[in-house]
Amino acid sequence: MAVLRLILGDQLDPHVAALKDTDKDADLILIAEVMEEASYVRHHKKKIAFLFSAMRHFAAELEHTGHDVRYVTLDAKGNSGSLKGEVARALTCGSFDRLVVTEPGEYRLRADMETWSDALGLPVEIREDDRFICPHEDFRNWARGRQRLTMEYFYREMRRKTGLLMDGDQPVGGQWNYDRENRKPPKKGLSYPRRAACRIDDKTAEVLALVAERFADHPGDLEPFGFAVTREEAMRERDAFMEKALPHFGDYQDAMVAGEPWLYHSVLALYMNCGLLDPRDVCERAEQAWRDGHAPLNAVEGFIRQVLGWREYVRGLYWLKMPDYAESNFLDAQRTLPDFYWTGETDMACLADAIGTTLKHAYAHHIQRLTITGAFALMAGIRPSAVEAWYLLIYADAYEWVELPNTHGMALFADGGLMATKPYAVSGSYINKMSDYCGSCAYNVKDKTGKKACPFNYLYWDFLSRNEERLRDNHRLAMPYRTLEKMDPALVAAMRAEAARFLDAL
Repeated sequence: MAVLRLILGDQLDPHVAALKDTDKDADLILIAEVMEEASYVRHHKKKIAFLFSAMRHFAAELEHTGHDVRYVTLDAKGNSGSLKGEVARALTCGSFDRLVVTEPGEYRLRADMETWSDALGLPVEIREDDRFICPHEDFRNWARGRQRLTMEYFYREMRRKTGLLMDGDQPVGGQWNYDRENRKPPKKGLSYPRRAACRIDDKTAEVLALVAERFADHPGDLEPFGFAVTREEAMRERDAFMEKALPHFGDYQDAMVAGEPWLYHSVLALYMNCGLLDPRDVCERAEQAWRDGHAPLNAVEGFIRQVLGWREYVRGLYWLKMPDYAESNFLDAQRTLPDFYWTGETDMACLADAIGTTLKHAYAHHIQRLTITGAFALMAGIRPSAVEAWYLLIYADAYEWVELPNTHGMALFADGGLMATKPYAVSGSYINKMSDYCGSCAYNVKDKTGKKACPFNYLYWDFLSRNEERLRDNHRLAMPYRTLEKMDPALVAAMRAEAARFLDAL
C-alpha cells in the first residue's frame, strides 16, 4: 500500500524524517500553501514569500529526483485553506495505508495532528524531527533533576557529544566560552561584507505577486527580495559567510550600527530553520575554518555556541515545558504592545533603526532583538504574549520552537529565571557603548530625567524599583540594587514619575 507523506514549509530537507524509506514508485508527497498557516498570525510579507518560494523550489527538487509530488499553491482551485483539509483532499487521489509526517515546530500544530487519525480515518505516524542534534529524550535526561536549566552546561555536554572544538575530553584552547572577547563596540571605519541578493526567478516572481495581492495588510516590506530560496543558493550564502564574515563575527557580534543590518552576522538561521542547510554541517565548516587558520577561535566558538548551544537548547526547552511554559508571566507584565513596533516611528534612534530594519528585511540580529526591542518590552512591562506574537510573525527565521523560549525566557524573563540568570534590562549607557545610535538620537543618553532624557535610563531604574520584591534576591542584580539604594531618593522618585508619564503615553 502507498503512503501519503506531508512535508511542512520548514521541513525542506530531502533527508527529513517523513521522507525516510520513501517508495518513489508508490508514495505521494504532499506540500501545500495554506491560508491557515500563513495567517494565524499576520506574518511579515517577506517571510511568507521566502517560505512559499522555498517550498516551490523544494517540490521541484523532489520531482527532479523522481518523487511523486502533489504541490498545492495558495491560489489553487479547491484549496481548503488548512493542512488537514489538504491531506483529506490528497487522500482521495489514491489508496493510502497511512499518513507520515515529521513533527511540526509548534505545539499547537502537533496537538492538532494528534487528532487527525480519527478525523481522517487512517493511521497518522508523527516522526521525531531528527534534523536536530539533540533528540527530545537526550534533552529530558539532561534536564532531569536540575533546578535551573542553564544553557552553558547544556552546551558543554553538546560539545562533548559531538566532538566539536574538543581536544579529547577538554575544549580546544582550554576554555569552553570566549564570550568576554566577543563584546567589542563598533569602531569607526569598519567595513562590512556586502551581501549579494539572490536572483529572482519565475517561481519567486510568481510568489511575490501572490503575496502582494493576498497579504497586502500584513506588516513589512515585500521588496527588495534577496533571500536564498534553493539549497544551492543557501549553500552559497553559507560559504560566503565563512569566507568573508566569520573571521570578525566574534569580535563584533554584540555591536550595533545604524543602517547596517547584517554586520558580520551569518543570517543562516533562515536556512537552517527551514531545512535548506544542515546545522551540524554548518558547525563543522566553521570549526574547519579555525583549524585552517582562516578564523580565530573566539569567532568560531561564538558562532558554534549559537547553533550547537542556543539553537538546540531552546528547542529542547520548548518541547520539555510546553504548553504551560507560554502561560507564565513572572513579572506580571500587562501593557499592550506600542504602535511603533508596527511602524518604526519613534524618536528613540535605537528602536527606530532596529524596528525599521526588521520591517524592511524581516530580520534583525540577535543583539538588536535582545537588548533593543526585547529590553524595551521587558522594562515597559509589555504583556509577554503580545511581544511573542510580534517576534513570531515579524522575523523570517521565527518558528515557535525557537521564538518562544528566546522571547519568553531570555528577553522578557517571563519564566522567572528558568532559562536566563537575570533579566536583560539595559540603560542608555550600554546601548551607547555597543552602538552608534545615541549620537543621532533626539534624546540625551546621559540624562536620567527631563524632556531630553533617554527613556532607557529612567525605564531601567523604574523596572528595578517596581520589581524589587521579585528580583532583589537575584545575585546578578546585586550591584545595580546596591547602586539604587545609594541614589538620592528624590532622583529615584523623579525617574519613576518620568517613567510613569512615558509609559502612560504609550
